Amino acid sequence: MEKLIEYLAQTLVEEPEQVRVYSKETRRTTILKLQVAPGDTGRVIGKGGRVANAMRSLLRVATRNHDRDVILEID
Repeated sequence: MEKLIEYLAQTLVEEPEQVRVYSKETRRTTILKLQVAPGDTGRVIGKGGRVANAMRSLLRVATRNHDRDVILEID
């Protein structure tokens, strides 16, 4: 899951070397934190959050057979 988000973010931003994805696990949830360069935040979020919501949708599909929920947070 981390690699998927990292790959998607790197293809969207102008500074792909600054893309970082961290994960934090709780009992039933995995939280993925995505960090990009300050100038690339808008590219990852998109107009009205469309790009961010699309990445969240991909995560839901990729983890639908798992028992854990996945949350994507963009820093």
